[in-house]
Amino acid sequence: MSNTTALPISALHERVEAIFRKAGLNAIQSGALARVITAGERDACKSHGIYRIEGTLRTVKAGKVKPDAVPELVLQEGSAIVRVNAKCGFANPAFELGVPALADRARACGLAALVINDCTHFSALWPEVEALTEQGLAGLVMCPSYSTVAPTGGNKPLLGTNPIAFGWPRMGKSPYVFDFATSVAARGEIELHRRAGKPLPEGWAIDADGNPTTDPEAALAGAMLPFGGHKGSAIGTMVELLAGIMIGDLTSPEVLEYLGTTTLAPPHGELILAFSPQAFSAGRPGDPFARAETLFEQIAGQGARLPSQRRYAARARSEAEGIVLTAAEIEQLDRLLALGLDAVS
Repeated sequence: MSNTTALPISALHERVEAIFRKAGLNAIQSGALARVITAGERDACKSHGIYRIEGTLRTVKAGKVKPDAVPELVLQEGSAIVRVNAKCGFANPAFELGVPALADRARACGLAALVINDCTHFSALWPEVEALTEQGLAGLVMCPSYSTVAPTGGNKPLLGTNPIAFGWPRMGKSPYVFDFATSVAARGEIELHRRAGKPLPEGWAIDADGNPTTDPEAALAGAMLPFGGHKGSAIGTMVELLAGIMIGDLTSPEVLEYLGTTTLAPPHGELILAFSPQAFSAGRPGDPFARAETLFEQIAGQGARLPSQRRYAARARSEAEGIVLTAAEIEQLDRLLALGLDAVS
């Protein structure tokens, strides 16, 4: 007897959305969260799939996010900046609200920015950049987190994992997308190693005394390290400046001070930049999309893999065969649906 179940994508979405409605989230919040979590499972991004449900429910139960928030779109005539006040709800519904106006202004101005303030963020950023590539736009997205990463040369958590994502549209093909933390690995990956009882690769983390460690427990009590040493540290600092200080929202140290824990989803802001390739290349020779395809073909011609290819392959399998979940994962979903907020401490 198989210990796995293949669920249609729509069935998993319905189940996840029902869990959030049971926990008291309104339709705006629960629908957006269900979409991004289901997308994570669909694309085999387990660290941003149903694993994230408990953390979001814990954050709601702690009163650190408003489950009934209705985000507000703020437009200023003549400005390329679109703002959405998430009203202390989750980032995902605020992003969905702001995308149409962001796309319109990017086409009109060539470049536009969406600033999301007062949101709680827990998900990957590739859904945001993919939403922009679907509009024929290139996108760059970033946000801080809470202090879990030591700057290069330091020995205590200060920076967040501070993810950054980029997307480029491709006609008739999946977009070129990368999404990565500016730490060596996402914090969720360390938690998954802990749950599985697996040691971390060397160079991922330090313990509370600043010593290198491969123990996930010690890493969670200590600090993660930036990718690429001083380069990742500098990029992580840039994210704090642009997507925290510049937009008038919290930095990672301020988030940790507010929450007092890393077990809840972090409240902060998010910065989304949208570019029109046609507008930027106007008056210059060549089609930007055709020229990009030449570059991608040259990369693949050397035997290199474009980022997100494995994710797109997983997506195709899920669309054809359903999303495969273990018996333990199905049991977890059933428990969350039955108990709602009572399922989490």
